[in-house]
Amino acid sequence: MKFTNFSSNIVTEVVLLGFSNLHQLQKPLFFLFLVIYILTLIGNALVILMIQIDHRLHTPMYYFLKNLSWMEIIITTTVTPKMLTLLISKENTISFFACILQGYVYFVAGTTEVLFLAAMSVDRYMAICNPLRYTAIMSTRVCQVMVLSCWLGSFFTITACMLLQVRLPFCGSNVIDHFFCDSGPLLEMVCADTHFLQALDFSVSCFTLLSSVSVTTVSYIYIIITVMKMPSAKGRRKTFGTCTSHITVASLYYGSSIFIYIKPAGSSSMEFNKVATVFNTVVTPLLNPIIYNFRNKTVKEVLRDALGRVSATLKSKL
Repeated sequence: MKFTNFSSNIVTEVVLLGFSNLHQLQKPLFFLFLVIYILTLIGNALVILMIQIDHRLHTPMYYFLKNLSWMEIIITTTVTPKMLTLLISKENTISFFACILQGYVYFVAGTTEVLFLAAMSVDRYMAICNPLRYTAIMSTRVCQVMVLSCWLGSFFTITACMLLQVRLPFCGSNVIDHFFCDSGPLLEMVCADTHFLQALDFSVSCFTLLSSVSVTTVSYIYIIITVMKMPSAKGRRKTFGTCTSHITVASLYYGSSIFIYIKPAGSSSMEFNKVATVFNTVVTPLLNPIIYNFRNKTVKEVLRDALGRVSATLKSKL
C-alpha cells in the first residue's frame, strides 16, 4: 500500500485507509456489508414501490416515508460501494474530484434526512393533536412544500460550505484515515488556515441537528400530553405504537450524528467515528424500512395482497 505526501503539490487523488488495520476481518466485513447493502436497496425500493402503487398508502405519513427511503438509498449508495472496494481490493485511491463529490452528496442527503425527521414529527403532531383538521392542513401541496423545503435548505447550506472549501489550496497529505471523504479529514489536507471553516462546519452541524431535535422533542411532548388525556387505554397504546417507530429511528440517527459531528475536537478516536459512520450509512438505512414500514399493519396488508397477486399470476401461467 503506497502512501504519498503532497507537501508541495496540489492533491489530485486521495488515499482512503478504510479498515486497513483489520487485516483478518476485511473479507468477512466485505460479505457482511455487501449483504446488508443489497437488503437495504431491496427493502427501501420495495417501500417506495408499495407506497407509489397502493392507494391505501397515499397519506402524508407514507409520503414522507417514501422520501425517507429515497434518502437512505442515496446515502448508503454514496458511501458503501467504495467502502466495499476498499475491503476487497488493494485499490485504495479516489480522485480528488470524486472525493469532493462523494462528500458533497453525502452531506446534502444526510442533512435532508435530518430535516425530514423533524418534518415527520410535525406530521405526527398534526395527526394526533389536531385529528379533525389533519387532512385539511396536511394536504398534498403542503407535504410537497415541506419536502422541497428540506431539500432546498440542505442543498443551499451544504453548497455554500462546499464552495468555500474547494477554493482553498489542497496540498497537504493526501491520506485520509476513513472509508469515505468526510469533511474533517478533507480540511486537514488544506495548506491554509481552516479555523473559520471548521467553526462553520461545527455551527452548521449544531444548528441543523439541534434545531431538528428541538422540533421533534417539542412535537412529542405535545403528543405525549395529548395521548395521556385519552380515556381509553387501548387508544393510548395504539397511538403510542404509531409514534414508536419514528422515535426509534430519530433517536438512532440523531444520536450517531451528534456523536460524529457535535463534539469537542479530539474527544473521540477516528476508529469510534468509523463505527458511528458505519451505523449511519450501513446499518440505519437497513433498519428504517423494517422499523417504520414492515412492522406496520397497513403495510403488511399491502405486502400480503401484492404477494398474493404475484402468486396467483404465476399459478395462472403454469
